[in-house]
Amino acid sequence: MFEKILIANRGEIACRVAKTARRMGIKTVAVHSEADKDALHVRMADEAVEIGPPPSAQSYLVIERIVEACKSTGAQAVHPGYGFLSENEAFCQALKDAGITFIGPDVHAIAAMGDKIESKRLAKQAGVSTVPGHPDAIADVEEAIEIAGSIGYPVMLKASAGGGGKGMRVAYNEAEVRDGLRTTIAEAAASFGDDRVLIEKYIEEPRHIEIQVLGDTHGNIVYLHERECSIQRRHQKVIEEAPSPFLDQATRRAMGEQAVALSRAVDYRSAGTVEFIVDKNRNFYFLEMNTRLQVEHPVTELITGLDLVEQMIRVAAGEPLQFTQEEVRLDGWAMEARFYAEDPERGFLPSIGRLRRYIQPQETKNVRIDTGVYEGGEISMYYDPMVAKVVTYGLDRNAAIGHMRHALDGFYVRGIRHNLSFLSALMHHPRFLEGRLSTNFIAEEFPDGFNGITLDSATLQRVVAVAAAIHRQRAERNRRITGQMPGHVGKVSHTWIIRIDRDNWPVSTTEIEGGYEVSVDGKPHAVVNHWQTGKAWEVGQPLFDGVVDGHRMIVQLDSTGIGYRFYHGGAELTVLSLTPRAAELADLMPIKQPPDLTKFLLSPMPGLLVSLAVEPGQKVVPGQELAVVEAMKMMNILRAERDTKVIGLHAEPGDSLSVDQKILEFE
Repeated sequence: MFEKILIANRGEIACRVAKTARRMGIKTVAVHSEADKDALHVRMADEAVEIGPPPSAQSYLVIERIVEACKSTGAQAVHPGYGFLSENEAFCQALKDAGITFIGPDVHAIAAMGDKIESKRLAKQAGVSTVPGHPDAIADVEEAIEIAGSIGYPVMLKASAGGGGKGMRVAYNEAEVRDGLRTTIAEAAASFGDDRVLIEKYIEEPRHIEIQVLGDTHGNIVYLHERECSIQRRHQKVIEEAPSPFLDQATRRAMGEQAVALSRAVDYRSAGTVEFIVDKNRNFYFLEMNTRLQVEHPVTELITGLDLVEQMIRVAAGEPLQFTQEEVRLDGWAMEARFYAEDPERGFLPSIGRLRRYIQPQETKNVRIDTGVYEGGEISMYYDPMVAKVVTYGLDRNAAIGHMRHALDGFYVRGIRHNLSFLSALMHHPRFLEGRLSTNFIAEEFPDGFNGITLDSATLQRVVAVAAAIHRQRAERNRRITGQMPGHVGKVSHTWIIRIDRDNWPVSTTEIEGGYEVSVDGKPHAVVNHWQTGKAWEVGQPLFDGVVDGHRMIVQLDSTGIGYRFYHGGAELTVLSLTPRAAELADLMPIKQPPDLTKFLLSPMPGLLVSLAVEPGQKVVPGQELAVVEAMKMMNILRAERDTKVIGLHAEPGDSLSVDQKILEFE
């Protein structure tokens, strides 16, 4: 077994690998850019080596520096995590030439499966079902249009060396092929150093289901069941679960056997994933094979009881698998939600900044948090905006969803915008609860984007009850700690108005054991202010974790002086506790109108202004390209929304933009 390994990655996956290595008694070496010198993965490792400036192309993607870091620290092996160099055959070869073990498959498998064109050829030879498409990289726009026409719209433009949702575009007509090809090529070159693009038929109403495989150097290959990854946004997975609520046992076995057959075709060893697209009749087609650990691997670990990082390390050290296909478990249900630093109400644009507060749910047998951040740390513009992976486990799907709801409510994060409210919306969506999933789910259910959540009446009443209990507890505390005149006992009113946004709820409170009974519009609710821990909520704490009407309820709250901002179930609410007269006066207060910014093109995200397509005095029409902003490796084209005229420039190509910074001014 190895004594020391280097982790050629950053963030939560580097921390994840370090945890398993520590449990196995293996020392770890972290590599980091200048921007990551204080990162959590650096703190967790036994040693750390700086490898370059913040841009990944100058640090985490520089093979020579990582090989040198191995030599200088005596690391015997490298775990690449996912992303960066995890599927780079040149990196694997460089390690091999230096006598360092790559914890992953060999060069041949990476080369064969990393190229989507070659992998499809091999899949066909191995008897694996494949999606109709063109077998070679396209040469130019005209060829792309011709191929798309022959395959039939819609088509998918895909970076040949792509992954992680980058370098992918769906085109429904010739104009979208022309537009999409340019941005796909640019993203492919920027993210993977390979600008080849292929075209294949886009199957509508599909499910994305993948099979986890694991092979050793002794010829043993098994599949570890499937993961349902259909909840995606712009081809980036958002929610993953295992098993799939759609597959039957016969389809599961058939997909697993084809995944193993493909793995055998390339003599695969280590952990890998064979991705399939599945139609409504459970017909499945091979998409690609990822020759690395997947982001969503924890759900497989929870239903099988296997540590995939440990298995990868043992396989790389030459050990055989210690179990057969028949011994692979499938117990319970696991679900993973990707917690990103992005703003769902602004088109999911990335959000960068410092984590002024970061409190995460307590990990239990039902809740697992994989993260690479900490309070005071920074979400950088240079890397993927993932904050954490929230993973839950239950005996069945409903139980896993229930644990996920509580876990999402249990985060308290300030300093950045994030997608926790959107994830909560998914966990409460009727169609998701039914398991009627497809890769079009988000586009179909949120066609106008995400604009927040409106709580149902029953949930809103419980929120009102919690607000009343918290206000009563705060009032009781104020009575105890403020100065009292001798012989006089301070009094606390038991009735008032809870105002949420502009709705008034009459409430009254009565003490009961462990909390209060709150009457909301005449209906009683029992609010006990702790959940199983025996520790009551205290004034000033940002999380209320209690029991309302016998059910656990977690509410985040920020004090605003005379009230609170509440966060629950993905909803954000303004809460005030008022006397009846104050509530009457509050109804008379005017609503402040936001300023008119329609005369400006504002940067919707922090990023780099790559190009400007217009100049002062130029007239523009709806849909016309105005500028391109690059953020976190994604090219974002900003377009005109109306007929107008450009009268001024407020930024130049090459400028680093902040969110809402002015780029252009219109007439």
